[in-house]
Amino acid sequence: MSNHTTSIFERRSFLAKLGAGVTVAGSALAAGAPLANAQSSSTNFRPARHAQDDWMDKMPGKHRLVFDTTTPAGFGAAIAYANNFLMASKDGYSLNDQDHAIIIIARHFSTPFAYNDAMWKKYGKAMPPVAAIDDPKTKQRPDFNIYYDKDYGFDLPNLGATISEVQKKGVHFAVCQMATRFFAGNLAQATGGTADATYTELVANLVPNSHMVAAGIVAVNRAQERGFTLATAI
Repeated sequence: MSNHTTSIFERRSFLAKLGAGVTVAGSALAAGAPLANAQSSSTNFRPARHAQDDWMDKMPGKHRLVFDTTTPAGFGAAIAYANNFLMASKDGYSLNDQDHAIIIIARHFSTPFAYNDAMWKKYGKAMPPVAAIDDPKTKQRPDFNIYYDKDYGFDLPNLGATISEVQKKGVHFAVCQMATRFFAGNLAQATGGTADATYTELVANLVPNSHMVAAGIVAVNRAQERGFTLATAI
């Protein structure tokens, strides 16, 4: 067979294979149509609703924002951010506090700052170092929730904004139950109490506008599923 004949044969063979390949690809695309439709249908996903989270929908407001906090400093920063958000919305958009729904999630090591002064007076000294902040003035562990005090200014991450201030403006708090049980056991061991009694006491002494949630990380998810924009405070 001549080189010319071989070349023609090879070209015909290539084109035949190419045609077969196009046919296979077309079939694959056709077969893949249901998959594509299934993927596009995922945009119609609607999360399940649970009664435990209905309090989030009862908050008034045209704009929804949730802060996730896991450290003592992060909790303070979230207070400052929430206050700034409300002030900027008022100054820049002529909106009122009631036009916003804001949640601060206290989980992991930020959880104890959702407990009131009475709990800090009783358990502050026994609080694990990772879940507490020393008083910048005394350099000692405070016997009160330090984020209630506005006199520290730039010495603390809340920059003078307080729990009471944002709470009065309608900010709510989601408090981690799992972390609270952990701290209850830790504090009970340190003070000679029982974990169950300490847990009950902590739950009864949350800051105003607080909601005990199954876990803080669950609240992070549920809030977003209910239309809250997520911001992380660290």
